[in-house]
Amino acid sequence: MTDASTHRGRHAPATARNRDAILAVLERVLPNSGLVLEIASGTGEHAVHFAAHLPTLRWQPSDPDPAAIESISAWSADAAGDNLHRPLVIDAAAETWPLSSADAVVCSNMVHIAPWSAAEGLFAGAARILSAGSVLFLYGPFSVGGVHTAPSNEAFDRSLRRQNPAWGVRDLNDIAALGQRHRFVLAEIVDMPANNKSVVLRRV
Repeated sequence: MTDASTHRGRHAPATARNRDAILAVLERVLPNSGLVLEIASGTGEHAVHFAAHLPTLRWQPSDPDPAAIESISAWSADAAGDNLHRPLVIDAAAETWPLSSADAVVCSNMVHIAPWSAAEGLFAGAARILSAGSVLFLYGPFSVGGVHTAPSNEAFDRSLRRQNPAWGVRDLNDIAALGQRHRFVLAEIVDMPANNKSVVLRRV
């Protein structure tokens, strides 16, 4: 892959640190084949990495930000396989998405850097396009029962809320309750590096 320091796509330094840990969970919980919709693909680096290591899955990146779409396209141009689709413009909070079905939905590092309405839209949209048993996967920092899992997460939460009062580290109880309203059950929580978590929900 092209060196991130010289690549025309944007680079998120955390990607290289967390992508393999996330991939290890995805390899267990995603189906063996089918279409995976990634919401809020950001730079596109995760999409390229996951598509390369999950060759039996078709990977559909998306983002609402034109700059992100450009970055995803730039990274995708380097992809060796043919299972990485061109990015779609999708706002998670929108009432309709330009896909009628998918076999899984993946969303990393979005729900804390967006208003709660984006999380509500994510679950509503995933419920529209996923069939029973399909996975909705979330990754990022979460509190548990109103308690932050590390001082660094508490400081991060304060920083987010200073930037935008509508942002903030979300609590897993609220995520589970939101899932229930949209017929998702919380199937698994995996502790990840840097005090993050992978959250696996399944459509019922």
